[in-house]
Amino acid sequence: MELTKEGSALSNNISAIAKSGILPLGIIVLVAMMVLPLPVFLLDVFFVSNILLSLVILMVAMHTFRPLEFSSFPSLLLIATVLRLALNVASTRIVLSQGHTGSDAAGQIIEAFGNFIVSGNYAVGIFVFIILVIINLIVITKGAGRVSEVTARFTLDAMPGKQMAIDADLNAGVLTSEEATRRREEIGKESEFYGSMDGASKFVKGDAIASILILAINIIGGLIIGISQYDLPITIAAETYILLSIGDGLVAQIPSLLLAISTAIIVTRVSDKQDMAEHIGEQLSISKAWIPVSAVLLLIGFVPGMPNLLFIISAIVAAFAGFLARGAERRKETLSVGDEAIEEINDEKEGDQLKLEDVTDYSPVSIQLGYGLVEMVDDDSGGPLVERITGIRKQVSKALGFIIPAVRIRDDLTLASNQYRIRIGQTIVGDDVVYPDRKLAIPGDETNIKLEGIEVKDPSFGMNATWILPSQQNEAEEKGYVVVAPESVLATHLSQIFYKHSGKLIGQDDVQTLLDNLSQSAPSLVESLVPKLVPLHNLTGVLRELLSERVPISDLRIILESLAGLVSKNLSVVDTAEAIRPSLAGLLIQQVAPLNKSLPVITFNSELEHMLIKMAKQNGEEGLVLDNQLATKLISNISDLNQKLTSEGNPAVLVVSPSIRKQISAIVRQHVEDLIVLSFTELPDNRKVNVVATIDGDTS
Repeated sequence: MELTKEGSALSNNISAIAKSGILPLGIIVLVAMMVLPLPVFLLDVFFVSNILLSLVILMVAMHTFRPLEFSSFPSLLLIATVLRLALNVASTRIVLSQGHTGSDAAGQIIEAFGNFIVSGNYAVGIFVFIILVIINLIVITKGAGRVSEVTARFTLDAMPGKQMAIDADLNAGVLTSEEATRRREEIGKESEFYGSMDGASKFVKGDAIASILILAINIIGGLIIGISQYDLPITIAAETYILLSIGDGLVAQIPSLLLAISTAIIVTRVSDKQDMAEHIGEQLSISKAWIPVSAVLLLIGFVPGMPNLLFIISAIVAAFAGFLARGAERRKETLSVGDEAIEEINDEKEGDQLKLEDVTDYSPVSIQLGYGLVEMVDDDSGGPLVERITGIRKQVSKALGFIIPAVRIRDDLTLASNQYRIRIGQTIVGDDVVYPDRKLAIPGDETNIKLEGIEVKDPSFGMNATWILPSQQNEAEEKGYVVVAPESVLATHLSQIFYKHSGKLIGQDDVQTLLDNLSQSAPSLVESLVPKLVPLHNLTGVLRELLSERVPISDLRIILESLAGLVSKNLSVVDTAEAIRPSLAGLLIQQVAPLNKSLPVITFNSELEHMLIKMAKQNGEEGLVLDNQLATKLISNISDLNQKLTSEGNPAVLVVSPSIRKQISAIVRQHVEDLIVLSFTELPDNRKVNVVATIDGDTS
């Protein structure tokens, strides 16, 4: 965040004072001034310093581009208010104790201000002081306080939306992680600043009220002391103490008024790249505003009985201002046209240049959209896709136990208008079409009625579906169809790809982040195992194997403890992952069936199971190799069963012998991606099992 020169210098000076310890000492001195007598000379010095500090704060506030650039303002306001109150207490002590000696008893500053305002008429002096207090208290301070209160409330209410916008930009690749972190910090600072300003405005209000009370105390107390203790005539006592009281009040009220104006400027300032003078000057330089004003003033100048000459001169001044504003507008238009021409020339020159960014993309996950789908991510048109993808990332990350990388969304003119393409790294893993002006109607189990529209296959599950017009939604739902918005279709497809390719989405940096997080609660476990016994790349390979079959890695402590017992066996990465699975199977099973429900499973009959085990042993290192007829029949039976159970809302898992689990899983995943394959050893003892189907080896 860039600071203005004045704001930066002031902040640096304040920082230096705070670090040197002078600022805490100064606060103690301010408190001491309230209880210890202060020499008249020092009183004058402090009064001048108070005016100086108030003027500096006002100038910095006027030249600050953004309110947050003067974030120390609430603290400065408190310090300046305490200084002024301490001076009021010190001056009151001198006025009441030494006032009988003459109008110069409280120093030259108070005497000069008193004589200047009073000018021989005490009533005028008192009224002028009261008017200044009213302006400060009722107009400026009350308005600034209300603005601070409303701004603080709306800033706090807007925080969640701003955070979501940052997350969306981060997911879309618009922001880097560092930029997103900086913006989140700015949002937090903004909320704290306006909350502080809401409270700081009360300082100024209380100070204005205190000044009235102090004036009354000085006048009444001075008259009582002068008449009763020093036997002064009432006229001389009134002349002396009223002069001193008004002078004292004005010396304090003028800095208070300056700080109130500074507060109002800060809280009403809109973030901009210009200081306040440039900002206001630019926005008032509109010729279409000045010319009508000149005409109205000129018309009033010809009305009989009016100060005609004054209005005519004002009309001429307004017309001249409009003439200057019109000239400035023409120069801007000329510069704008010139800049556009230069940009077009530069674009033409750079059009033939090929940059490295044009041919490389290191995004872990990216979505390329045809030009017809760009509106789905356009914030101006309310594109909902980015928000849906953010929700999908959070859901999948929570389910699998690591943070899914951000998704970069880009347009691609080489694609068809409604086509999208999903990549993992540089590999295309998803490619389909959605229609942003339609909705996808997916038929239910007992729905046989056709709808008018574009017939397709659902990209996520391969089911028959129809893209219909929004006006057909009620009709489709009445006929038993499930109607899905286009962004939901794409987001669901992306979710399936996340689960299917999760093993490719985790890298060594991600694993190290997980280890760093675990080391906060189990430091000895992490230090003793990684990388001393298990290299980081081996651990990453094991986690990838687990994720490739949707086994969550959220319980990293259990994984490391299991690895510790397998280190001496010198297993391969694949075998290590297979050996760890039983300790993690509960995490996978709980995603299929709740704890209080029995787990639906599909099994092979004993004849088929024994045949597959025997075939795996005979093939040795080649693993399980099935003939085409048996493989086709087996996959067909499994697919039909899985589809039937899923449509009934009872997703099941396939349970086989541990010796063939890995091979069966590899075969099944090629055709039935969402079916989980477990071994008998992975079934928890505390879960009820319900065998919903048994598959035999009949190939007839």
